[in-house]
Amino acid sequence: MNPVRPVKVAVFGGSFNPPHLGHVLACALLSAAYDVDRVLVVPAYLHPFAKSLAPFADRLRMCELGMADLARVTVSRVEEEIGGESRTLRTLEHLSTAHPDWSLRLVIGADILAEAPRWFGFDAIVKIAPPIVLARAGVDAPDAGVVARAGVDVPDAGPPLLPHVSSTQVRDAIARGAYDEVKHLVPRDVLVYVREHGLYGAPPME
Repeated sequence: MNPVRPVKVAVFGGSFNPPHLGHVLACALLSAAYDVDRVLVVPAYLHPFAKSLAPFADRLRMCELGMADLARVTVSRVEEEIGGESRTLRTLEHLSTAHPDWSLRLVIGADILAEAPRWFGFDAIVKIAPPIVLARAGVDAPDAGVVARAGVDVPDAGPPLLPHVSSTQVRDAIARGAYDEVKHLVPRDVLVYVREHGLYGAPPME
């Protein structure tokens, strides 16, 4: 009998406060260009450094709306189920135990790669879920030394296919009511949800 092949799952965590097209394109890139069967989008439940976030239920729903057209992408509420502050190692350990048939890869943006080795339990993280590094426009490619210290292969740091957009930029524009600035940076249904629910200081819809 042939052994059952593990399900290859890329774990894409973040605040998603709110999710933007950079996040959506990252999921599409992972599905199309990497050897993964599924992409698991994991919104943080509580930020470990007490960063102010929109309510978890809203960020979860916005992720669902933003990723709705990507068949191989699933939005997970695992960090709500675990409870407490969101820690990457704890989340990966939970997923590994709950799904022994999964082979995990952790998705890391090139912009935070240099900081990653300082994360809590990073050596254990690399063993559980060897990272995939996604490059972004406007972010210098990590040098080989940084990549090696982070425990990833240089080829994983691919070309800068993702746009230079941040959730901070999106929130600032929304608070000013400058929707034209972000209408092509945020999934349409996410922006409608933000306005309907008055998130990030959004002026009410007329």
